[in-house]
Amino acid sequence: MTYPPAPWHLQGNAIQTLNLVDIDRVRRFIPAELEIVTILPGKTLGSVYISEYRSGSALTYNELIVAPALVRNRDKVGGWISHIYVDNLDSVAGGREIWGLPKEMALELFMPFLIQKLCKLSIRSNLFSRWKLPSKITGYCFGSLNSELLYFANNFQATINLTNGKLDISDRSPFSSFNLATPLLTLDLQALKLVAGVPEHMGIQIINLAK
Repeated sequence: MTYPPAPWHLQGNAIQTLNLVDIDRVRRFIPAELEIVTILPGKTLGSVYISEYRSGSALTYNELIVAPALVRNRDKVGGWISHIYVDNLDSVAGGREIWGLPKEMALELFMPFLIQKLCKLSIRSNLFSRWKLPSKITGYCFGSLNSELLYFANNFQATINLTNGKLDISDRSPFSSFNLATPLLTLDLQALKLVAGVPEHMGIQIINLAK
């Protein structure tokens, strides 16, 4: 496979949900070396991210990411990605070999059959849809490469609007138990420019990586 080195510059559109998630539902998907951050009693912050990266990107592909928990190691806080699907083999290889992400190939990612097998997102406007959120956001994530913990930044620039989102997740979906159907917030990211940063090798071994 051929893929560009990090950082990757990507552009297109995306939808991101922010969900309150029961810690007990997702604990087994989080490595023991990472502390799950509690947002409310028994709850952490999870997310589903659906994107399309188009012409002008380091690679062009579609992506579905599920991050079931906000986690911490020492002074670093970020999301842990348990499931990630793309429709480009170079993206699979780059995601696994640069950021240590569990990317899987899903050739028909935005075709009806596969979307129904994994999840289906519907959005609609609400009273807050005209509100413009800050156009630049940085999100942090962890990965695991050869059992070593990685940490990296994702820098987003976009026109960001609040909307109402709902996820229809099939019982056949590998993340159906996370209870992500009703997001706390849903962000519509238009004219997105994303920089997936160079990962930091933290020198910490992940021994009990959840499957």
